[in-house]
Amino acid sequence: MPTPSMEDYLERIYMLIEEKGYARVSDIAEALEVHPSSVTKMVQKLDKSDYLIYERYRGLILTSKGKKIGKRLVYRHELLENFMRIIGVDETHIYKDVEGIEHHLSWDAIDRIGDLVQYFEEQEKRVEDLRYVQKRNEEVES
Repeated sequence: MPTPSMEDYLERIYMLIEEKGYARVSDIAEALEVHPSSVTKMVQKLDKSDYLIYERYRGLILTSKGKKIGKRLVYRHELLENFMRIIGVDETHIYKDVEGIEHHLSWDAIDRIGDLVQYFEEQEKRVEDLRYVQKRNEEVES
């Protein structure tokens, strides 16, 4: 299993390749706000672990293992962002909150959150009921 740091890189690399068709060290560094030398070290580590194939000065490609994990990591992130929106977390906090929790949840927990998101998305009335409860609780607190 990749470490949380490896997961961040795989997620970002997968997204870059999906968006642009490629991911260069400079693109990854910019997206993750790290130095290119840090990206090179991690890319070499990911290459050694068979998540991608890296050729110096030529770029990189994800292996099937890397693609599978990258896709799942992007799904996890997007699911958690969607969950945060459904439960009413302020949009300005969502990205940071997801980044803070995504590596600490089991895939079982992610699957259960997916069930809950599906439950709310299937009937808008459920989200409306949740908003009503939240509003009522806010009134009690003030």
